[in-house]
Amino acid sequence: MTMNSRTNQPISVCLAAAVSAILGLAFATTADAAPDKWAEGRILVQPRAGLPDGEFDAILSKHGARSQGRLPQLDVHVVEVPAKAEAAIVKALSKNPHVKFAELDGLIGPNQTTPNDPKFPNAWHLAKIQAPTAWDASRGANVTVAILDSGVEATHPDLAGQLLPGWNVVSNNGDTSDTRGHGTAVAGTVGAASNNSTGVTSVAWNVKLLPIRITNSADGFAYYSDIAKGLTWAADNGADVANISYEVNQVSTVTSAAQYMRGKGGLVVVSAGNGSTDPGYADNPYIISVSATDTNDTKASWSNYGSYIDVAAPGNYIWTTSPGGGYGQWYGTSFSAPTVAGVVALIKSANPALTPDQVEKVLEVSGDDIAGTDFYPYFGWGRVNAAKAVQLASQTQATDTQAPSVSVFSPTAGTTVKGLVSVDVNAADNVGVAQVALYAGSQLVGTDTVAPYQFTWDSSLVADGNATLTAKAYDAQNNQGVSSGVTVTVDNVANVADTTPPTVTFVSPANNSNVGTKVTISVIGQDNVVVASLKLYIDGALKSTVTSGSMSYTWNTRNVAKGSHTLKAVATDPAGNQAAATETIFK
Repeated sequence: MTMNSRTNQPISVCLAAAVSAILGLAFATTADAAPDKWAEGRILVQPRAGLPDGEFDAILSKHGARSQGRLPQLDVHVVEVPAKAEAAIVKALSKNPHVKFAELDGLIGPNQTTPNDPKFPNAWHLAKIQAPTAWDASRGANVTVAILDSGVEATHPDLAGQLLPGWNVVSNNGDTSDTRGHGTAVAGTVGAASNNSTGVTSVAWNVKLLPIRITNSADGFAYYSDIAKGLTWAADNGADVANISYEVNQVSTVTSAAQYMRGKGGLVVVSAGNGSTDPGYADNPYIISVSATDTNDTKASWSNYGSYIDVAAPGNYIWTTSPGGGYGQWYGTSFSAPTVAGVVALIKSANPALTPDQVEKVLEVSGDDIAGTDFYPYFGWGRVNAAKAVQLASQTQATDTQAPSVSVFSPTAGTTVKGLVSVDVNAADNVGVAQVALYAGSQLVGTDTVAPYQFTWDSSLVADGNATLTAKAYDAQNNQGVSSGVTVTVDNVANVADTTPPTVTFVSPANNSNVGTKVTISVIGQDNVVVASLKLYIDGALKSTVTSGSMSYTWNTRNVAKGSHTLKAVATDPAGNQAAATETIFK
């Protein structure tokens, strides 16, 4: 989350201005930013809150798609689509007003680069961020850090005592063994056992590590949907911090999960990527994006950079735990991110009362300005400094009794609505909005935990006439804000399907009557809405058509054969319902 500037004001004062500016942002979908690889025959879709299941299914079916299930905490559906049509369907669904976002279920690898200099001095990064000074006050006690990765080697001597029982979101079981080794190295960077005369030293010695395996692949590649599942599992199972050493800074589904975790008081740290490029990402207010520095406090040559970077941390030649019970040097933003996750754990341990936004503000304000300016695209708000961060955290007071502000801004008061109605809500808080609920009168329309707060209201569920829309917003402390009511006029009469056919009657001549050489045929049609057309057939031939409910037609029978003749009248309404009447006359 990028703030406006570094300042010496108290943290609570800074946050109010920063958060109010941030929460109005609508996080863009990634429909146009396709990943290099994605799941075949599957996409991710989040409908607007409140959209009836039947309506959502109908939207999908138009594209030959159907929901296979959803991530319940996020209301993101895993949608089956025809193979090879994934990108086209994502593009089409992204334009639907009742869809919040649609994106490919991308397949992404860890941000790891193989080291080539095994003689580099051990643990230089800890001295660079002044971790030894920080340890005098905080070592991460009573903090749980989730490691979303390829798994963690549970038998490693520097990790065995640090691990909590974790979860494999791919196999839906407790197997968190490491498929690649990457997760073991990341976990050791955050919280390997230290000061034990064994192996390496980590940033936050006393944390508990929660391993969450997001891939079963030997190459470590993971789908967006599995990363989001892992993040929601972490949030629901006590994680205070989550580290994701994958470049998912702009994935909508993962962002939804990150906001869900933030609403529960946790923070998400993500690596910036190793492409040595500015990918043009916008700042993500729910993710701490981390670039990498080298021993000279310059940007690592391979590290990504840009306006989305929040902070930087050492990422070159990081000594950490390796598979097989060993140790090795690793580098990449995969290791600058867990360095930051460790510092976040030190901050939270030093002052557990801090809100997520306060923790992040402490992290950013305490960073070293190695570029000589407050914000710089290479380093964000600076290279992290653990000692300064812990000191500032200890001095920061955290109380939150302020309710969020909330308003319904679309539709506006006095609007006439019918059918499915898009409703947009603004909500902001001095710390952070956890949830927004929309009501039509006393009826709950739906809840949304992810900004922008967008709903679809089925107005046919209320009686025609005036209806008042009200929104309620809650923060993590359950402070509640209530919007002013917005009264709209519901008019669904014209929106109700008309299945009632008209009636049609011959006024004259009478059935089975005898007629002369000239006869006036009169027909009346009636309908519950309106008669769109009346047609008269004589002996099967169309003789007259009118666009009203009555007809008078003069039939000259001078040259018509003697005997019986059949008259038929057909009435049609605007919905296409029809009725017919027949009679026989004689000449």
